[in-house]
Amino acid sequence: MIIWIASYPKSGNTLLRSMLASYFFSNDGKYNFDLLKNIKQFPIIELFEGLGIDVKNEEEVIKNYIKVQNSFNKKNSVQFIKTHSYLFNIKNHGFTDLNNSLGSIYIVRDPRNVVTSYAHHKGISLEDACDDMINLTQTAGNIKIKTGSERTTVYHGTWVVNFNSWKSFKIQDRYLLIKYEDLVNQKEKTFLKVLNFIYRVTKVEPQINLDKIKNIILTTSFSKMKKLEEKQGFFESKKNKKTGEKKPFFYLGNQNDWKKLLDSKLIYKIEKAFKKEMIELGYL
Repeated sequence: MIIWIASYPKSGNTLLRSMLASYFFSNDGKYNFDLLKNIKQFPIIELFEGLGIDVKNEEEVIKNYIKVQNSFNKKNSVQFIKTHSYLFNIKNHGFTDLNNSLGSIYIVRDPRNVVTSYAHHKGISLEDACDDMINLTQTAGNIKIKTGSERTTVYHGTWVVNFNSWKSFKIQDRYLLIKYEDLVNQKEKTFLKVLNFIYRVTKVEPQINLDKIKNIILTTSFSKMKKLEEKQGFFESKKNKKTGEKKPFFYLGNQNDWKKLLDSKLIYKIEKAFKKEMIELGYL
């Protein structure tokens, strides 16, 4: 069964997945990039190709989301799956269902800080990144590319739609909201909350290894992960479209401070567009 690790892009999904991978897929909790490969992402177009689905027909792809999940979902074990999709229903075709999903952990981040990371990741201006967060509902894939996540169309919705859609799991009491800021500033407390949620929805007696958690906190700090990327490269980083060189995935860390990086017009635009949700989350 799947536990979704869901978020809008550039909101802390990688950090949480790194911590979970270190806890569940290592002996000592010491993080390395290879551990992250234990947590796959969905959708990935290769999964649809493997079932003979016509990936050139996007409606056929959407129609088969749940069929594909059925094909790889092991009902007797837990799988953590990353997604930036919103929990959609497009033409009566759902993103997932309760037969495949145990629950969702949703990571949210102050959108005033998301915009700077998003702009860097996409190689666009802050203004364009802001417009994307407010208006863009999907990122088109290019199946002509031989490999990589960019082959897949992702229906992430706007920042607001993405955040609100995953609350559907609240009805079944299978939803945990995590703020990126808490994951950084109260790492142990927040991660324990995540582990307890996982044990609750899987109906497994909690097995908390504090030594592992200490190693996870040390080895998943931003500075450690940035140094690791500089030394080894990181498979999720994107290429600069102009130079062809890979851009650093771990970019600003605690220097990503909207108060210093955004002008007043952009701050106003974000706060106006997302006011209701930002108040709900305590960002305003």
